[in-house]
Amino acid sequence: MRIIDVREVAVPLHGAIANSVVNFAEHTVSLVAVRSDVRRNGRPLTGVAFNSIGRHAQGGILRDRMIPRLLAADPESLLDPSTGLLSPARVLDRAMRDEKPGGHGDRAAAAGAVELAVWDLLAKHHDEPAHATIARAFGRRPAPTGVPVYAAGGYYHPGDSLDRLRDELAGYVDQGYPAVKIKIGGLPLPGDLARVEAAVEVIGDGSGVAVDANARFDRDQAMAYATALAGLGLRWYEEATDPLDYALHRELAEAYPGALATGENLFSLQDVRNLLAFGGVRPDRDVLQMDAALSYGLTEYARMIEAMEAHGVSRSQAFPHGGHLINLHIVAGLGLGGCESYPGVFEPFGGYSPDCRLSGGLIHPGQAPGFGLEAKPGLGDEITALLKEMAS
Repeated sequence: MRIIDVREVAVPLHGAIANSVVNFAEHTVSLVAVRSDVRRNGRPLTGVAFNSIGRHAQGGILRDRMIPRLLAADPESLLDPSTGLLSPARVLDRAMRDEKPGGHGDRAAAAGAVELAVWDLLAKHHDEPAHATIARAFGRRPAPTGVPVYAAGGYYHPGDSLDRLRDELAGYVDQGYPAVKIKIGGLPLPGDLARVEAAVEVIGDGSGVAVDANARFDRDQAMAYATALAGLGLRWYEEATDPLDYALHRELAEAYPGALATGENLFSLQDVRNLLAFGGVRPDRDVLQMDAALSYGLTEYARMIEAMEAHGVSRSQAFPHGGHLINLHIVAGLGLGGCESYPGVFEPFGGYSPDCRLSGGLIHPGQAPGFGLEAKPGLGDEITALLKEMAS
């Protein structure tokens, strides 16, 4: 198996929703295709992935640095010697050649998109869904009955109201989601608290409601919200402060009795080790949300899970950020705690394809080969356009 071409295109997100920090109206995502010399049904077998949701596209990093390195590499150096197939770890190493340690930002997401496209390619080569390929690679069995899922919504909308929020969350319940997450930090505390209380009212219990501040708060705000939220019995309180302020996270963990969630903005194994060592993570309750597509791909992400377990934190407490098909297959393949869904949000990347079945609070991956991105409405059209460009 050889790489014959790699392409990237920036695809805009649909909609104008916002959290407490970011308006997503102008956000883009890097869609990446890795084409091989293997042919199926008369066409080159091609792996496809993207750099998750919430960061901008990384076309410059990919086109100027990483893609040229891959195309210039000795083809044998990118292969797993035991299989003759592409090795995601070796592809990642080559993409990162001559990059200095540290600086885990957009570079991590760019590399992650390429590495995950290789996983998609391998799964297509084996004619199986990606969760099966992932499980076998890491000596596991894929989740046979689906994985727990919650609906991530509750963003701030123009002309917002509590009634609009209630209607949105009731819609998720009607679809079969057993739990939801909403945003906080975009209003003064009394207004946000009213939103949280409305969510608890719709769901029926605080244990079905998580809240996410998107790292907006300073110390005083984080502690004020912790005090106000403590009696609601929430599912978790997410990203209250800067993701790299481990000392403040430890202080918050000492003050807030419920579960804290963090990690979506940690992009390397060393970041996670620092959080575990210095951030006051409580193995009996806290949730870690690292996202492989933002973190150099599955190779690095699997090492993060190993670091969690070495610290006494179960992989069942890993709920990757992202709400998309790639993370659904990773959760199912690695046996993680669950995943989020973006139903009707962050199209065309957010949410799942029609062949993914939601029942009993579990989401069941489809059986299409690879991550099944081609089956996602809207996203399939973008992939078709990118593949046509590669063929021209």
